[in-house]
Amino acid sequence: MNVEDIRILQPVDVYVYRSEGGVLQGVIAGKTYDELLVYLAFPMQYTSSYLSIRTKEGDELGIVRELAELEKDSAAALEEELGLRYFLPRVSRIERIKQKSDLWFWELQTHLGPMRIIMRNLHEHIHFPGGDRIILSDLDGRRCDIENWKRLDAHSQRLLRDIL
Repeated sequence: MNVEDIRILQPVDVYVYRSEGGVLQGVIAGKTYDELLVYLAFPMQYTSSYLSIRTKEGDELGIVRELAELEKDSAAALEEELGLRYFLPRVSRIERIKQKSDLWFWELQTHLGPMRIIMRNLHEHIHFPGGDRIILSDLDGRRCDIENWKRLDAHSQRLLRDIL
């Protein structure tokens, strides 16, 4: 795919909704689709910009530049779908970080309760998408989000500073 192949959808050309069965459906550029998929083109950097709208077969119909530019109900349906696709537990505290052999063990508190993740190395499993946000991933591909590490308690910040 070349840059010329990217189709930016105008807000008036996008109407999406959830069916009674919960399937994302809609009308894109005048054509009705019984199932749509939505992905973030840059999920680590932009959580409400550059949304890729695709058919159920995965063919891209176009890119929505900004979620906020869409009609209210369409924006809400897409936001709900993105929330399901990109669900990340939010870290509220780091209890401890221990290195044993060649593995790193993290014990965390999240908005969903305690979570433990294991990393083989730090540079492959700690991502800095921008600002003070940190995304942690483990050996099994599970991820969690530290929305702003500077807002964590002093204990959590000290643990992060010690390893970073």
